[in-house]
Amino acid sequence: MYSSTPELIATCWTSAGDVAPLTNPETSPVPLGERLEAIASTGWAGFGLAYDDLVAARDTIGFSGLRKLIDQAGLRHVEVELLSNWWDESRSHEWKPQFELLLEAAETLGARFIKIGTAFGEPLDDLEFLVEPLRHLTKEASHRGTRIALEPMPFSMVGSMPAAAELMRSVDMPDCGLVVDYWHVFRAGTSLDELSRSLTAEQIFGVELNDADAEIKGTLFEDTRDNRRLCGEGDQDVAGFITTLQAIGFNGPWGVEILSEQHRKRPVREALESARSTALRCFPA
Repeated sequence: MYSSTPELIATCWTSAGDVAPLTNPETSPVPLGERLEAIASTGWAGFGLAYDDLVAARDTIGFSGLRKLIDQAGLRHVEVELLSNWWDESRSHEWKPQFELLLEAAETLGARFIKIGTAFGEPLDDLEFLVEPLRHLTKEASHRGTRIALEPMPFSMVGSMPAAAELMRSVDMPDCGLVVDYWHVFRAGTSLDELSRSLTAEQIFGVELNDADAEIKGTLFEDTRDNRRLCGEGDQDVAGFITTLQAIGFNGPWGVEILSEQHRKRPVREALESARSTALRCFPA
């Protein structure tokens, strides 16, 4: 039980305005200063930025300028994302410069971790080939004062939390862990019982709260991008997910990741207010 309000992080898409994953570029149309002011004034403890927004920040005010804005806004937690293809040496000319920028951003902004993903497609049974690349990324991140957090997704190579937790046991490095996004948990068919049996508190670096209808609309990717619901307004057990993670030993901060056509069309401050107030209602009194 909480004696005070849980710390909530507006993950990158929650505050990005009218832009969606895989648009090119994925840059938010909301000016960075205005975005941070909206996040801070609506009560969030932190925020996330996607790669293209980080590029834009570096090329305009620089990461040190962004750090000043973050400190002025009083935001305590920063997340940066997303790196893919990191297991594929034949594509290192693409992902290594991206990783270097994410490392620089994490170091200057004090990000808790760098979020990474895997390629879209059917989940794989054998993930052993990812162990050494993950160890390599983690060593690099540790040198720069941050950590690596893998986000499993049911339409990607690492498709479920139990599979990802097993992968973390193989990697066996304290600075390599997981982002547990509730949408990806229930759409992978993982029950809260299975989740609590497979994960340890040490493996959970970040959490993302959201909700969804029982029925999937379109592909899994289309559903996750366009049809997420505010916490408590869909058909999933958000409160049960929170208490499950608390029982495992996770105590925040908690990310809120709302992605939907409806959310993107709202003015950013209004979108942030509704995302935060609905998430807070799902916590135990």
